[in-house]
Amino acid sequence: MIMSSKIIKKIPEGYKPTEIGVIPEDWKVKRLDKIFSITAGRDLIKESYSQIRDNEHPFPIYSNSLENKGLYGYTGIARYKKNSITITARGTIGRSNARDHEFDAIGRLLVLLPKEKLNCIFISEYLNNKVSFSIESTGVPQLTAPQASKYFVSYPNSEEQTAIATVLSDNDALIEHLEKLIVKKKAIKQGAMQQLLTGKKRLPGFSGEWEVKKLGDIAQVLTGNTPPTNDKSNYGEDYFFVSPADLGKSKYIHNTEKKLSKKGFNISRKFPPNSILFTCIGSTIGKLGIAPIELTSNQQINAVLPNEKFSPDFLFYSLDYISPRIQSLAGEQAVPLVNKTEFERTLIVLPTIKSEQTAIATVLSEIDTEIEKLEKKLDKYRKIKTGMMQQLLTGKIRLGKNNYE
Repeated sequence: MIMSSKIIKKIPEGYKPTEIGVIPEDWKVKRLDKIFSITAGRDLIKESYSQIRDNEHPFPIYSNSLENKGLYGYTGIARYKKNSITITARGTIGRSNARDHEFDAIGRLLVLLPKEKLNCIFISEYLNNKVSFSIESTGVPQLTAPQASKYFVSYPNSEEQTAIATVLSDNDALIEHLEKLIVKKKAIKQGAMQQLLTGKKRLPGFSGEWEVKKLGDIAQVLTGNTPPTNDKSNYGEDYFFVSPADLGKSKYIHNTEKKLSKKGFNISRKFPPNSILFTCIGSTIGKLGIAPIELTSNQQINAVLPNEKFSPDFLFYSLDYISPRIQSLAGEQAVPLVNKTEFERTLIVLPTIKSEQTAIATVLSEIDTEIEKLEKKLDKYRKIKTGMMQQLLTGKIRLGKNNYE
């Protein structure tokens, strides 16, 4: 007797194997065309189109765009009912959105209208996370109604669908709230920078004239270098080696994608703590960060080492604020470049007293700290949702029932 080398995993009690995996016994598996009527969006009704929503144009129009959930504009004619699903079907295909309101759909956008009692939020989340629509055409990726119809979904009864959808929607509401709060805080920061970094608004206790200085007059500017890449012994896990990909994530550089060995670090140009790193070449010109420790960078980055009379934090925010002006110095070259000489000629407006520089930087740092806390919280809730979907959309965790151990 020949024994199979494969280990057959025992199906837990209350679950069954299906063509799309192990699911609870009371869940169904059906093709999309068995539970939905699937059609493509139609041409835009131009005479009823409006860019803004008003009493005459109350219904949203959706297209294949991913931005703002595909919102294209508004119309006075709703050709599709609420409790439907749309799926992007051209370009980036397969992105699903539940529509809990009447609407119109244009272009290649697919519209799914339920044939039975279904919670479209649950099905939409299932499609986004458990179904991978393949590209069956050359050129611009497209998904047709006949192609979409052959995909399978699994789902519980409508009550459990609604319970799962409610849990996921509650988490979505928290995520959306945090996203809006972060946008608001960033707008507040931008306004504060505009006022405080130009001297339009002075903090209490400070007065006197500000001055305009060339960057090269108040700081030393050094360009990074890359140790020979053909010698693998130059690279390791011990010392930070900054590239543009490491900048712009937060004020301080907490980690780097690449690191150097002691050998590689010793033959590289080192930048002391509190150096400001600024990308001056390529598509990422203007990304910046502060070095919390001694580190090195590649040659796409200039390090700004302020004189002792000037606050590194203030200079960081000043460079961040005028970054668009510095980017414009690159011109229309094939590879954008702000050369070191031009960079050193950059004009910085600043108070003559270092204590005022420090006070301004403290205000902006406090806003940054708030934003960073919100972004960490947002990341946490996104991870929570991902974990919940892996469990709830497959029935491994049941709401109020026995679970798949």
